[in-house]
Amino acid sequence: MSTATTSESTSSTHSPSSSGRSGTAGAVATRQTAVVTPGGPIEIPPPRGGAFSPLVSAVRDGWVVARRNVVNVRRTPGALVTGVAQPIIFVLILAFVFGGALGGDAYREFLIGGILAQTLTFNSSFTAVYLAKDLQSGLIDRFRALPMSRVGVILGRTTSDLVTSGISIVVIVACGLAIGWRVHTGVGQVLVTFVLLVLFAFATSWIGAAIALTARSVEVAQSLGLLWLFPVCFISGAFVSADTLPGVLRTIAEWNPVTAVATAVRQGFGNAPPAGFEVAGGWPAEHATLYAFVCCIAIIAVFAPVAVGQYRRISKR
Repeated sequence: MSTATTSESTSSTHSPSSSGRSGTAGAVATRQTAVVTPGGPIEIPPPRGGAFSPLVSAVRDGWVVARRNVVNVRRTPGALVTGVAQPIIFVLILAFVFGGALGGDAYREFLIGGILAQTLTFNSSFTAVYLAKDLQSGLIDRFRALPMSRVGVILGRTTSDLVTSGISIVVIVACGLAIGWRVHTGVGQVLVTFVLLVLFAFATSWIGAAIALTARSVEVAQSLGLLWLFPVCFISGAFVSADTLPGVLRTIAEWNPVTAVATAVRQGFGNAPPAGFEVAGGWPAEHATLYAFVCCIAIIAVFAPVAVGQYRRISKR
Protein backbone atom coordinates (compact mmCIF):
# COMPACT_ATOMS: atom_id res chain seq x y z
CA MET A 1 0.00 0.00 0.00
CA SER A 2 2.75 2.30 0.86
CA THR A 3 4.54 1.62 -2.45
CA ALA A 4 1.38 2.23 -4.45
CA THR A 5 0.75 5.46 -2.69
CA THR A 6 4.29 6.61 -3.39
CA SER A 7 4.09 5.77 -7.08
CA GLU A 8 0.69 7.44 -7.35
CA SER A 9 2.00 10.54 -5.83
CA THR A 10 5.06 10.36 -8.09
CA SER A 11 2.94 9.93 -11.18
CA SER A 12 0.64 12.70 -10.16
CA THR A 13 3.64 14.91 -9.65
CA HIS A 14 4.77 14.33 -13.22
CA SER A 15 1.33 14.63 -14.76
CA PRO A 16 0.68 17.61 -17.09
CA SER A 17 -2.08 19.00 -14.91
CA SER A 18 0.11 18.71 -11.88
CA SER A 19 2.94 20.41 -13.73
CA GLY A 20 0.63 23.28 -14.65
CA ARG A 21 -0.47 23.67 -11.08
CA SER A 22 3.10 23.39 -9.93
CA GLY A 23 4.24 26.07 -12.38
CA THR A 24 1.39 28.34 -11.32
CA ALA A 25 2.17 27.81 -7.67
CA GLY A 26 5.84 28.49 -8.35
CA ALA A 27 5.01 31.69 -10.14
CA VAL A 28 2.77 32.76 -7.28
CA ALA A 29 5.51 31.89 -4.83
CA THR A 30 7.98 33.88 -6.91
CA ARG A 31 5.67 36.89 -6.99
CA GLN A 32 5.05 36.59 -3.28
CA THR A 33 8.78 36.51 -2.62
CA ALA A 34 9.11 39.94 -4.21
CA VAL A 35 6.66 41.53 -1.79
CA VAL A 36 6.98 39.40 1.32
CA THR A 37 9.84 39.97 3.74
CA PRO A 38 10.94 37.84 6.69
CA GLY A 39 9.18 40.34 8.92
CA GLY A 40 5.88 39.98 7.09
CA PRO A 41 4.17 41.62 4.12
CA ILE A 42 4.99 45.23 3.30
CA GLU A 43 2.09 47.52 4.12
CA ILE A 44 1.78 50.85 2.33
CA PRO A 45 0.75 53.46 4.89
CA PRO A 46 -2.21 55.67 4.04
CA PRO A 47 -1.42 59.29 3.13
CA ARG A 48 -0.94 61.46 6.15
CA GLY A 49 -3.24 64.34 6.86
CA GLY A 50 -6.42 62.78 5.49
CA ALA A 51 -8.47 65.48 3.80
CA PHE A 52 -5.65 67.94 4.48
CA SER A 53 -2.98 65.79 2.78
CA PRO A 54 -2.62 68.18 -0.24
CA LEU A 55 -1.99 71.06 2.16
CA VAL A 56 0.47 68.97 4.19
CA SER A 57 2.30 67.96 1.00
CA ALA A 58 2.45 71.56 -0.22
CA VAL A 59 3.91 72.78 3.07
CA ARG A 60 6.40 69.91 3.29
CA ASP A 61 7.61 70.27 -0.32
CA GLY A 62 7.62 74.06 -0.01
CA TRP A 63 9.87 73.83 3.04
CA VAL A 64 12.33 71.63 1.12
CA VAL A 65 12.45 74.04 -1.83
CA ALA A 66 12.76 77.03 0.50
CA ARG A 67 15.74 75.48 2.28
CA ARG A 68 17.40 74.86 -1.07
CA ASN A 69 16.89 78.49 -2.10
CA VAL A 70 18.20 79.83 1.22
CA VAL A 71 21.33 77.69 0.87
CA ASN A 72 21.88 79.19 -2.60
CA VAL A 73 21.60 82.68 -1.12
CA ARG A 74 24.22 81.79 1.50
CA ARG A 75 26.54 80.52 -1.22
CA THR A 76 26.03 83.57 -3.46
CA PRO A 77 25.65 86.53 -1.09
CA GLY A 78 26.22 88.90 -4.00
CA ALA A 79 22.58 88.33 -4.93
CA LEU A 80 21.60 90.38 -1.86
CA VAL A 81 23.53 93.46 -2.96
CA THR A 82 20.56 95.01 -4.76
CA GLY A 83 18.19 94.23 -1.89
CA VAL A 84 20.58 95.91 0.55
CA ALA A 85 21.93 98.79 -1.54
CA GLN A 86 18.65 99.90 -3.11
CA PRO A 87 16.84 100.91 0.11
CA ILE A 88 19.96 102.71 1.37
CA ILE A 89 20.14 104.75 -1.84
CA PHE A 90 16.44 105.65 -1.71
CA VAL A 91 16.64 106.64 1.96
CA LEU A 92 19.64 108.91 1.39
CA ILE A 93 18.28 110.52 -1.79
CA LEU A 94 14.75 111.16 -0.52
CA ALA A 95 15.85 112.19 2.96
CA PHE A 96 18.66 114.59 2.07
CA VAL A 97 18.02 115.61 -1.56
CA PHE A 98 14.24 116.09 -1.48
CA GLY A 99 13.64 116.02 2.27
CA GLY A 100 14.59 119.66 2.81
CA ALA A 101 11.85 120.83 0.46
CA LEU A 102 9.25 118.45 1.89
CA GLY A 103 9.60 119.04 5.63
CA GLY A 104 13.16 118.50 6.80
CA ASP A 105 13.68 116.31 9.86
CA ALA A 106 9.96 115.63 10.28
CA TYR A 107 9.77 114.34 6.71
CA ARG A 108 12.57 111.88 7.41
CA GLU A 109 10.39 110.15 10.00
CA PHE A 110 7.44 110.27 7.61
CA LEU A 111 9.64 108.84 4.83
CA ILE A 112 10.53 105.48 6.40
CA GLY A 113 7.03 104.03 6.11
CA GLY A 114 6.99 104.77 2.39
CA ILE A 115 10.50 103.35 1.90
CA LEU A 116 9.48 100.10 3.61
CA ALA A 117 6.36 99.73 1.44
CA GLN A 118 8.26 100.58 -1.75
CA THR A 119 11.22 98.29 -1.06
CA LEU A 120 9.06 95.26 -0.27
CA THR A 121 7.11 95.88 -3.48
CA PHE A 122 10.34 96.10 -5.48
CA ASN A 123 11.57 92.85 -3.91
CA SER A 124 8.92 90.97 -5.88
CA SER A 125 11.27 91.34 -8.85
CA PHE A 126 13.69 88.96 -7.08
CA THR A 127 11.01 86.29 -7.08
CA ALA A 128 10.30 86.89 -10.76
CA VAL A 129 13.95 86.76 -11.84
CA TYR A 130 15.09 83.78 -9.77
CA LEU A 131 12.00 81.68 -10.49
CA ALA A 132 12.43 82.40 -14.20
CA LYS A 133 16.10 81.42 -13.84
CA ASP A 134 15.13 78.07 -12.30
CA LEU A 135 12.63 77.57 -15.11
CA GLN A 136 15.15 78.42 -17.81
CA SER A 137 17.90 76.25 -16.32
CA GLY A 138 15.66 73.16 -16.26
CA LEU A 139 15.34 72.87 -12.48
CA ILE A 140 11.56 73.26 -12.65
CA ASP A 141 11.49 70.38 -15.17
CA ARG A 142 13.20 68.20 -12.57
CA PHE A 143 10.65 69.23 -9.96
CA ARG A 144 7.83 68.38 -12.36
CA ALA A 145 9.30 64.91 -12.85
CA LEU A 146 9.16 64.29 -9.09
CA PRO A 147 6.05 63.55 -7.02
CA MET A 148 6.02 67.08 -5.64
CA SER A 149 3.15 69.42 -4.94
CA ARG A 150 2.72 72.11 -7.60
CA VAL A 151 1.85 74.63 -4.92
CA GLY A 152 4.86 73.54 -2.87
CA VAL A 153 7.35 74.37 -5.63
CA ILE A 154 6.13 77.97 -5.90
CA LEU A 155 5.50 78.27 -2.17
CA GLY A 156 9.15 77.40 -1.53
CA ARG A 157 10.27 80.23 -3.82
CA THR A 158 7.98 82.86 -2.31
CA THR A 159 8.78 81.78 1.25
CA SER A 160 12.55 81.79 0.78
CA ASP A 161 12.40 85.32 -0.67
CA LEU A 162 11.16 86.48 2.72
CA VAL A 163 14.82 86.21 3.77
CA THR A 164 15.72 88.98 1.31
CA SER A 165 12.76 91.06 2.45
CA GLY A 166 13.70 90.57 6.10
CA ILE A 167 17.23 91.78 5.42
CA SER A 168 15.82 94.80 3.58
CA ILE A 169 13.59 95.66 6.56
CA VAL A 170 16.56 95.48 8.93
CA VAL A 171 18.66 97.69 6.65
CA ILE A 172 15.89 100.30 6.32
CA VAL A 173 15.31 100.38 10.08
CA ALA A 174 19.04 100.84 10.67
CA CYS A 175 19.21 103.65 8.09
CA GLY A 176 16.14 105.27 9.60
CA LEU A 177 17.66 105.25 13.06
CA ALA A 178 20.84 106.77 11.61
CA ILE A 179 18.99 109.73 10.04
CA GLY A 180 16.79 110.43 13.06
CA TRP A 181 13.75 108.18 12.62
CA ARG A 182 12.23 106.95 15.89
CA VAL A 183 9.35 104.75 17.05
CA HIS A 184 6.75 106.47 19.24
CA THR A 185 4.29 103.64 19.94
CA GLY A 186 4.09 100.57 22.16
CA VAL A 187 5.45 97.07 21.61
CA GLY A 188 2.08 95.66 20.52
CA GLN A 189 1.60 98.14 17.68
CA VAL A 190 5.19 97.66 16.56
CA LEU A 191 4.77 93.87 16.38
CA VAL A 192 1.54 94.18 14.38
CA THR A 193 3.32 96.54 12.00
CA PHE A 194 6.18 94.12 11.39
CA VAL A 195 3.70 91.27 10.84
CA LEU A 196 1.99 93.43 8.23
CA LEU A 197 5.31 94.11 6.49
CA VAL A 198 6.17 90.39 6.31
CA LEU A 199 2.70 89.53 5.01
CA PHE A 200 2.93 92.28 2.39
CA ALA A 201 6.33 90.99 1.26
CA PHE A 202 4.89 87.47 0.96
CA ALA A 203 1.89 88.76 -1.01
CA THR A 204 3.93 90.75 -3.53
CA SER A 205 6.23 87.76 -4.09
CA TRP A 206 3.24 85.88 -5.54
CA ILE A 207 2.92 88.65 -8.14
CA GLY A 208 6.55 88.02 -9.07
CA ALA A 209 5.92 84.28 -9.28
CA ALA A 210 2.98 84.78 -11.65
CA ILE A 211 5.10 87.06 -13.83
CA ALA A 212 7.98 84.57 -13.95
CA LEU A 213 5.79 81.63 -14.93
CA THR A 214 4.16 83.75 -17.64
CA ALA A 215 7.42 85.14 -19.03
CA ARG A 216 9.43 81.88 -18.73
CA SER A 217 12.75 83.64 -19.40
CA VAL A 218 14.99 85.73 -17.19
CA GLU A 219 15.15 88.71 -19.55
CA VAL A 220 11.39 89.00 -20.05
CA ALA A 221 10.71 88.37 -16.35
CA GLN A 222 13.14 91.11 -15.38
CA SER A 223 11.50 93.58 -17.77
CA LEU A 224 7.94 92.74 -16.77
CA GLY A 225 8.93 92.55 -13.11
CA LEU A 226 10.08 96.19 -13.16
CA LEU A 227 7.51 97.58 -15.58
CA TRP A 228 4.62 97.72 -13.11
CA LEU A 229 6.64 98.65 -10.02
CA PHE A 230 7.29 102.33 -10.71
CA PRO A 231 3.69 103.41 -11.40
CA VAL A 232 2.39 101.34 -8.48
CA CYS A 233 4.95 102.77 -6.04
CA PHE A 234 4.92 106.39 -7.17
CA ILE A 235 1.21 106.84 -7.90
CA SER A 236 0.63 106.36 -4.21
CA GLY A 237 0.93 108.03 -0.85
CA ALA A 238 4.29 106.43 -0.11
CA PHE A 239 6.28 109.66 -0.33
CA VAL A 240 3.69 112.43 -0.70
CA SER A 241 0.08 112.86 0.29
CA ALA A 242 -2.44 111.33 -2.10
CA ASP A 243 -4.45 114.55 -1.88
CA THR A 244 -1.77 116.36 -3.89
CA LEU A 245 -2.39 114.22 -6.98
CA PRO A 246 -4.86 115.37 -9.64
CA GLY A 247 -8.14 113.77 -10.70
CA VAL A 248 -8.22 110.01 -11.15
CA LEU A 249 -4.63 109.64 -9.96
CA ARG A 250 -5.76 110.78 -6.54
CA THR A 251 -8.40 108.04 -6.37
CA ILE A 252 -5.89 105.42 -7.52
CA ALA A 253 -3.38 106.58 -4.92
CA GLU A 254 -5.94 106.55 -2.12
CA TRP A 255 -6.88 102.90 -2.77
CA ASN A 256 -3.40 101.74 -3.76
CA PRO A 257 -2.19 98.90 -1.46
CA VAL A 258 1.23 100.57 -1.29
CA THR A 259 -0.44 103.67 0.16
CA ALA A 260 -2.33 101.54 2.67
CA VAL A 261 0.82 99.75 3.84
CA ALA A 262 2.85 102.97 4.05
CA THR A 263 0.08 104.71 6.02
CA ALA A 264 -0.40 101.70 8.32
CA VAL A 265 3.34 101.55 9.02
CA ARG A 266 3.43 105.26 9.91
CA GLN A 267 0.47 104.83 12.22
CA GLY A 268 2.01 101.72 13.75
CA PHE A 269 5.30 103.51 14.45
CA GLY A 270 3.67 106.80 15.44
CA ASN A 271 5.33 108.85 12.68
CA ALA A 272 3.22 111.95 12.09
CA PRO A 273 3.42 113.92 8.82
CA PRO A 274 5.38 117.19 8.79
CA ALA A 275 3.67 120.45 9.70
CA GLY A 276 1.65 121.80 6.79
CA PHE A 277 1.74 118.43 5.04
CA GLU A 278 -1.60 117.60 3.42
CA VAL A 279 -3.08 114.51 5.05
CA ALA A 280 -5.17 112.20 2.88
CA GLY A 281 -8.65 111.38 4.10
CA GLY A 282 -11.25 108.78 3.23
CA TRP A 283 -11.96 105.26 4.39
CA PRO A 284 -8.60 103.73 3.26
CA ALA A 285 -6.64 106.31 5.23
CA GLU A 286 -8.85 106.14 8.31
CA HIS A 287 -8.70 102.30 8.40
CA ALA A 288 -5.23 101.88 6.90
CA THR A 289 -4.14 98.85 8.94
CA LEU A 290 -7.32 96.90 8.29
CA TYR A 291 -7.31 97.82 4.62
CA ALA A 292 -3.62 96.89 4.29
CA PHE A 293 -4.23 93.40 5.71
CA VAL A 294 -7.23 92.95 3.41
CA CYS A 295 -5.11 94.00 0.41
CA CYS A 296 -2.41 91.46 1.30
CA ILE A 297 -4.93 88.63 1.56
CA ALA A 298 -6.61 89.72 -1.69
CA ILE A 299 -3.28 89.80 -3.57
CA ILE A 300 -2.47 86.25 -2.43
CA ALA A 301 -5.99 85.05 -3.25
CA VAL A 302 -5.70 86.42 -6.80
CA PHE A 303 -2.11 85.75 -7.81
CA ALA A 304 -1.47 82.41 -6.05
CA PRO A 305 -4.07 80.58 -8.21
CA VAL A 306 -2.74 82.40 -11.29
CA ALA A 307 0.82 81.24 -10.55
CA VAL A 308 -0.26 77.66 -9.84
CA GLY A 309 -2.37 77.64 -13.01
CA GLN A 310 0.58 78.81 -15.09
CA TYR A 311 2.73 76.08 -13.52
CA ARG A 312 0.15 73.45 -14.48
CA ARG A 313 0.03 74.69 -18.08
CA ILE A 314 3.81 74.44 -18.30
CA SER A 315 3.64 70.89 -16.89
CA LYS A 316 1.23 69.80 -19.62
CA ARG A 317 3.54 70.89 -22.46
